[in-house]
Amino acid sequence: MLQEGEDKKEEYIIRRFRENDLPSVVHINRSCLPENYTPDFFVYHFREFPEGFLVAEMKGVIVGYIMTRIDRGLSYYPYSTTMREKGHVISLAVMPHARRRGIAEKLLRKAIEAIKDKGVKEVYLEVRISNIPAINLYRKLGFKIAKRIPRYYADGEDAYVMLLQIS
Repeated sequence: MLQEGEDKKEEYIIRRFRENDLPSVVHINRSCLPENYTPDFFVYHFREFPEGFLVAEMKGVIVGYIMTRIDRGLSYYPYSTTMREKGHVISLAVMPHARRRGIAEKLLRKAIEAIKDKGVKEVYLEVRISNIPAINLYRKLGFKIAKRIPRYYADGEDAYVMLLQIS
């Protein structure tokens, strides 16, 4: 029988990030994403919102992570003029050998739960317009494209801002 976090292909667990996970998370970030963050950036976000910084572990090895925070600002919903708290998915990555096992989806679902537990009703993220697998995952979970930001990334690629309303 499968336990939570297990999958027919291979067992994995989702758990909160710990500071001694930092070298693994930095390695995943640098291996998988063109946007690289300093170790201090990861530690800062962990300390600000530890419930929203999660890792995926397979056979004792960290293979993925998600880092989120709670921002305050105007909603991305049209015609919004009120300041509100909103969840922000800063970074999500899974090593190539661990993909297609539901790990990214599980990380995202658990992070959204942590954001919802803080009473936040909106989650947003930025994604490269060329990252079709990520866009499809976000759509599967109910995210919608709210706007396009020209030349958002350092290499000049545009980003979509995608938004999820939490009920």
